Amino acid sequence: MNDNGFAASIVEGATSQYDVLSDGELVFSKLEAGRFPEHDEILAALREA
Repeated sequence: MNDNGFAASIVEGATSQYDVLSDGELVFSKLEAGRFPEHDEILAALREA
C-alpha cells in the first residue's frame, strides 16, 4: 500500500494498452480516452471507485 492508500500492480498486456482497474472495474482506458492519464486524474478516479 502506498501513501495514497492504494495497492498497485502491473500486468503486461498484448498491445500497448494502459488500463487502470479498481477491484476489477475499469476506471481509465488509454484506448477509450485516446491519451495517457494525468497523475491527479487517476488518483481522483480511484477515490471515486
